[in-house]
Amino acid sequence: MLDLVSRALDTASQQGAAYADTRVVERRAESITVRNQNVEGLTADESLGFGVRVIVDGYWGFAGSYRMTLEEADRVAAKAVAIARASARAGGPQVDIGPPEVHVDAYRTPFRTDPFAVSLDDKIALLLRVNEAMMKVKSIVMAESNVYYQREKKTFGSSEGSFIEQDLVETGCGIGATAVDEGEVQQRSYPNSVGRHQGTEGWEFVERWDLAGNAPRVADEAAALLTAKPCPVGVTTVILDGSQLALQVHESCGHAVELDRVLGTEAAYAGTSFLTTDKLGNFRYGSDAVNLTADATIPGGLGTFGYDDEGVLAQSTPLVSSGLFVGYLTSRETAASLGQHSNGAMRAHDFNRIPLIRMTNVSLEPGEWTLADLITATDDGIYMETNRSWSIDQRRLNFQFGTELAREIKNGKLGDLVKNATYAGMTPQFWGSCDAVCNRDHRVVWGTPNCGKGQPEQIAHTGHGAAPARFRNVQVGLMK
Repeated sequence: MLDLVSRALDTASQQGAAYADTRVVERRAESITVRNQNVEGLTADESLGFGVRVIVDGYWGFAGSYRMTLEEADRVAAKAVAIARASARAGGPQVDIGPPEVHVDAYRTPFRTDPFAVSLDDKIALLLRVNEAMMKVKSIVMAESNVYYQREKKTFGSSEGSFIEQDLVETGCGIGATAVDEGEVQQRSYPNSVGRHQGTEGWEFVERWDLAGNAPRVADEAAALLTAKPCPVGVTTVILDGSQLALQVHESCGHAVELDRVLGTEAAYAGTSFLTTDKLGNFRYGSDAVNLTADATIPGGLGTFGYDDEGVLAQSTPLVSSGLFVGYLTSRETAASLGQHSNGAMRAHDFNRIPLIRMTNVSLEPGEWTLADLITATDDGIYMETNRSWSIDQRRLNFQFGTELAREIKNGKLGDLVKNATYAGMTPQFWGSCDAVCNRDHRVVWGTPNCGKGQPEQIAHTGHGAAPARFRNVQVGLMK
């Protein structure tokens, strides 16, 4: 890899690039999906290739290839330079990526059990056992379970002198039960919805979430939702569980603080942001209880790595401090536009895509409450868990979310089950109504493996630490 990286960088420099970097990405991924008692999906993917990114006369160029030869390195580097020169003819502001970033290092995901070393028979047997347990519950018409695991080896080199090797491992899992009765359909998921929960760990991740042990409960809850109370309509107190709160953070904070969105480069596809640069350091995003951080160093987080795809060291960055908006997710180029240094948020979907600003582990910092005490201290409200649906506008302001399951809170105790629960609001007012966050014992760094952005679209894996939190005066139920 070193020879190919060096060759591409040398050729780019000879062709006139003021800056160049080369990323080699080797990825192996496998997934297994079992529906009822049938193996519905079994995939194994491998890919290998490299991309060359350059700055020529103040403009970007990029090209990539899956042919791993020195001759191809010459061709791709020359093509990237030609594309940069073509970009220069279109005009616009010239690129400034700030001071050099020089690192020679290696990083490896810590894990105990290589997920690829666990036998296929054992994996399928686990999923079949999980589904069998869910199918025993009356009204369950479909049980589904899955595991996913990948290994990505990255080699990065730059004309500034960086050479970084990373070996990144991820493992994920999820189960779901669907109940049907008299035209009513309800679903429960575990550990999270939208397919699965995922982290930068080995097979111990799957073992810790104990799919088989939780399968009967998941199925029972799906069946019980069929006859649950409908969600009331009105304004009340809401306590969100950690998994739902993680998605709230993702949609209303994580995307809103991506500086490329703020500066307009994502406007055509993913929208912009209400957190414009004039608000930095002086805008009240939430209450004093709200502290949000982007941290790419959290052990096991899905947004954890050693270096981003510009060769910037993983780090922790405050985004909201005691409710005050204080920071963005940045690249070298966007950070320089604010007179700052990049906080290492640039990642690409694969070797043949340019890096974009992506969330790392964007997390709500824990408070002091236990969940039991928080419920006891709530006279009237609704406890909601596990996302079912979401919608948010292009500026990340107006939103509506639905959850799979909810329970009434009456006189400080959890009460009747509630189905089809929804809540809505505007981002600053909603976070401004947060008056309590549970402590670190309740915190989970939830994995979101399906975050889309860019044209052509790139899928990123992001993490969000969250513990349950309480919000006052929230609109719940679907308004007519």
